[in-house]
Amino acid sequence: MAELLQITLTSTAADAKFGRNPALTPTTDGYQIHVASSLNSADALRVIQKAGRSLDGLGLAQVQLSGSNWTLDQQWAFYQGFSSAKKLGGVSWTGSNDQVEHLVQLQQCFAFAKRITNETPEDLSPQTLCMQAIEFIQTVAGKDKVQAQVIAGDELLQAGWVGVHTVGRGSDRAPAILVLDYNPSGDSNAPVAAALVGKGITFDSGGYSIKASEGMVTMKCDMGGAATVTAALALAIMQGLTKRVQLILCCAENLINGRAYKLGDIIRYKNGVSVEVVNTDAEGRLVLADGLQIAAASGAPLVIDAATLTGAAIMALGSEYNALFGLDKALQVRALGYAQSVQEGAWALPLERWHQQQCPSAYADTANSRPIKGGGAGGASNAAGFLSRFVGNDGQGWMHVDLAAAFQATANGFWGAGATGVGIRTIAATLLQETR
Repeated sequence: MAELLQITLTSTAADAKFGRNPALTPTTDGYQIHVASSLNSADALRVIQKAGRSLDGLGLAQVQLSGSNWTLDQQWAFYQGFSSAKKLGGVSWTGSNDQVEHLVQLQQCFAFAKRITNETPEDLSPQTLCMQAIEFIQTVAGKDKVQAQVIAGDELLQAGWVGVHTVGRGSDRAPAILVLDYNPSGDSNAPVAAALVGKGITFDSGGYSIKASEGMVTMKCDMGGAATVTAALALAIMQGLTKRVQLILCCAENLINGRAYKLGDIIRYKNGVSVEVVNTDAEGRLVLADGLQIAAASGAPLVIDAATLTGAAIMALGSEYNALFGLDKALQVRALGYAQSVQEGAWALPLERWHQQQCPSAYADTANSRPIKGGGAGGASNAAGFLSRFVGNDGQGWMHVDLAAAFQATANGFWGAGATGVGIRTIAATLLQETR
């Protein structure tokens, strides 16, 4: 077997023969990445990630990071650039045993989230998504520490979870909610320290507010929230989580048939809130409303939901930052700090109690959007305001993550096409720090 190409880091400028200030040059046994010592940490990581993307473009299947000057975050930035939808491995790590172990854990969790998010919608039904999440958490935590219930089809109506059922009833494949209980102590009376809620729309046609083809072609990624919170829980477990956590995935296909929900329908939720449907393509908030009520009933003092929820968040932040929302401003600030500590892009967008009133209805307590293109100005904040109607504890301890950075529709100089996993480390860090 041929020796792997060695990838090294250097702060020395490249020889002029390679052109003007190149960031990547060949060596006798591989390549070196030139990172000027004057760069700040964020800019240095982007140089390294871009170099990883360039090396992937050469068709390399496997490389070895070499040398003693690689930090964990630098190696991870290289992996994020080097990996692709077709190649979720391919990097051999360097450094201390602890550093390598941490990187192996990151790769395992991100590979799960990327693989499942990139899966074809035909192969990933709502119930299949639930079962794969259960299997992954059981593999990481051990079956004896995990209990799981999948509520599917008309059982959702019997349990009062009308949002998921309404959105998913137009598909031949039943909608489902997963409620997974990670309880490392085994004590059935142990309090639930946190609840994670994920949007699991395995395909989003837009329903009767149907998307154009160019907007629909990537909608296998609309279960990215479910993948993200599942992987975040797994990563936190690997990194020593000892508290009880509930994982709630709200899964459905948003399709069209004679049974599909329609504009003008009114959904009456278990907590008494009535919602007029003015846009069937604003379905993510309708399913999360059920999951947030389950989380509130658990009594968890920390609730985090994650969803590929709005195009408005992408318009505001681009595809390098996730949007963080919270009525609990102190939690929001701490979470931004956790994101920065793990080098993930995150930015706070506004949310106040009055955002609940931004989607008025003449027929119900609220509408699920505004009946104008894209939901109108402030669409991401209005969606968060809608969700805030369904959280407990007056919004304290709750954070909403709009995953603008979780998926790249096309490859660019930093990312391959498909799922990125951005948000997993932020949520895992928040979970670990806030439940200590």
